[in-house]
Amino acid sequence: MAGGNSNYWEDLRKQARQLENELDMKLVSFSKLCTSYNSSRDGRRGDSSDTQPLLSNSTQDRMFETMSVEIEQLLAKLTGVNDKMAEYTSTPGVTSLNAALMHTLQRHRDILQDYTHEFHKTKSNFMVIREREDLLGSVRKDIESYKSGSGVNNRRTELFLKEHEHLRNSDRLIDDTISIAMATKENMTSQRGMLKSIQSRVNTLANRFPAINNLIQRINLRKRRDSLILGGVIGICTILLLLYAFH
Repeated sequence: MAGGNSNYWEDLRKQARQLENELDMKLVSFSKLCTSYNSSRDGRRGDSSDTQPLLSNSTQDRMFETMSVEIEQLLAKLTGVNDKMAEYTSTPGVTSLNAALMHTLQRHRDILQDYTHEFHKTKSNFMVIREREDLLGSVRKDIESYKSGSGVNNRRTELFLKEHEHLRNSDRLIDDTISIAMATKENMTSQRGMLKSIQSRVNTLANRFPAINNLIQRINLRKRRDSLILGGVIGICTILLLLYAFH
């Protein structure tokens, strides 16, 4: 019976690892698709480019929908395997191995959570890019339609096109600035945590060894005394110089 339970657990682990590997490859391809979608839209809006993107807009949209469904199905399957593993850990016959099994189960749950978060984040970014590009493309199409249909006010149309280009460049600049700010924030947070850790270790060391604590206090008192003496000397010299200057 124990051997059968062990084989069942190993089968579940193999299924989980296989699904995780498939999800990893799918998410990499999904991220590349979203990146190429944005790049191809930028290429189609180029002023002097005569080349066409490898994939059309409609083809990329279909690929996006297809890959989204496939990833959601894989996430659902992996969730089901994790649930079966959780049920197995509560089986009375495996109580002695429960700690090790729970550790393995938690690791698979963490992986599932990371993949789910990455999928939703990439999908959300793709939807934002597509909506923004569709809006800008609609504005550009209206301007070009007006320009070709009326044949007048060319100067005004050119100004609209230039303003549209300025808005697009400003949008890119804002995105880059936000990315830099987020990276700076993460770096500062990491440094603050490191400084807090160092301070905590120093305080712990000082409390553990009273002699070191007393030595640190004496050093601080000596620094204050030296500062007072130096301040007094500077003050006296300043008064003497003022008296000499006015006499």
